[in-house]
Amino acid sequence: MLSEKQAEEAIVSSLKEPEHDDDGGDLHHQSEFSLKSIFWHGGSVYDAWFSCASNQVAQVLLTLPYSFSQMGMLSGIILQLLYGFMGSWTAYLISVLYVEYRTRKEKENVSFKNHVIQWFEVLDGLLGPTWKAVGLAFNCTFLLFGSVIQLIACASNIYYINDKFDKRTWTYIFGACCATTVFIPSFHNYRIWSFLGLGMTTYTAWYLTAAALVHGQDPGVVHSGPKKLDLYFTGATNILYTFGGHAVTVEIMHAMWKPQKFKYIYLLATLYVFTLTLPSAAAMYWAFGDELLTHSNAFSLLPRTGWRDGAVILMLIHQFITFGFACTPLYFVWEKVVGMHDTESVLKRALVRLPVVVPIWFLAIVFPFFGPINSAVGALLVSFTVYIIPATAHMLTYRSASARLNAAEKPPVFLKSWTAMFIVNAFVVVWVFVVGFGLGGWASVTNFVRQVDTFGLFAKCYQCPPPVAAKHH
Repeated sequence: MLSEKQAEEAIVSSLKEPEHDDDGGDLHHQSEFSLKSIFWHGGSVYDAWFSCASNQVAQVLLTLPYSFSQMGMLSGIILQLLYGFMGSWTAYLISVLYVEYRTRKEKENVSFKNHVIQWFEVLDGLLGPTWKAVGLAFNCTFLLFGSVIQLIACASNIYYINDKFDKRTWTYIFGACCATTVFIPSFHNYRIWSFLGLGMTTYTAWYLTAAALVHGQDPGVVHSGPKKLDLYFTGATNILYTFGGHAVTVEIMHAMWKPQKFKYIYLLATLYVFTLTLPSAAAMYWAFGDELLTHSNAFSLLPRTGWRDGAVILMLIHQFITFGFACTPLYFVWEKVVGMHDTESVLKRALVRLPVVVPIWFLAIVFPFFGPINSAVGALLVSFTVYIIPATAHMLTYRSASARLNAAEKPPVFLKSWTAMFIVNAFVVVWVFVVGFGLGGWASVTNFVRQVDTFGLFAKCYQCPPPVAAKHH
């Protein structure tokens, strides 16, 4: 009995030790000082924090003022806090389930060298093939549309510093640029990009805040939100989407040298993200009010200056990074489907990955509705992918007394009991299903259909100002 317990402790502790990464490199040697280790191979707690914070808020930063105009200032602030902490909770649950799955597999002497564990595999190992299918369907669809949204955002942003091309043409161009992410092997290799990406969103958030305050309130500015129920819940689901960026949590954890240290990283990342999202959205809504209802991209209301152009360019680079974050798990899934996931050749893997980019490119051209598409994805996909499924999976995994007794991770210090965890999980499931998926789904789909009716599919230049007629002398 003692030897069995010692064996289990050894397995759990193995999760804390540096191991071989998914590219076949020995992580022990990555501690050596070199340019490659500094820029290319990341797996520390700090790398994970930068990845989470950088990935959590990207183009959605520009749509949060639009959400505030739909909901009003008070609701916007309260729901940011609610969904921020709720998202941190479900990210914690995902990390617990990952450790549980990996601990069980380690007991069976399963090796994960050259293999990246993904969320659907965790669900399969803990709850069976039905949950694997459900998790795979929701996760892949969400990441697909998450990548689509990044492309749409690229076209929407670049238009404000170069309107020689319409937004659809810019989508073609940036689709080709973002396709180069096929050459980035895994999340280990986003070390420098995550660091730079967070710096870019930090600059943009504080630029929006400062620019709105310097501009001051528009003459006769009106703050009528919330005005309509459908607009209110559309804004709420965009905030749900904002703090539901942890569809890549498992992949980020797997890239860590000590995955068990991930537990509170997402919460710490969220606390930092609050310093970006709350001041910028509040300041923009204070300055422009209801005018934001027809301007889903915050850049469109600010005067063109060098500061604004700098923010646009930085956001473009960051959206390229976020596109890679969203697409990389899809690349992994496709590699596993075609039997190329264990291949060490970067070039072969890149060629295999290219077909994944094509449907993303196409959908970005069909649905160029920057802002409304965020809410639709939030209600229909994020609600299940990163809130309902993790909370339900945790309850089912630990429903038996033996599972709770042998759990690799016990309840956190601030709850201490399994009953309390079940109550919190049940609240998350019911709230998100009713408010996020139910009311949010109705509102966001209604708004999305309104955009289709107004602008049509394949819109050439969504929400672009009408061309100025040439003057005749």
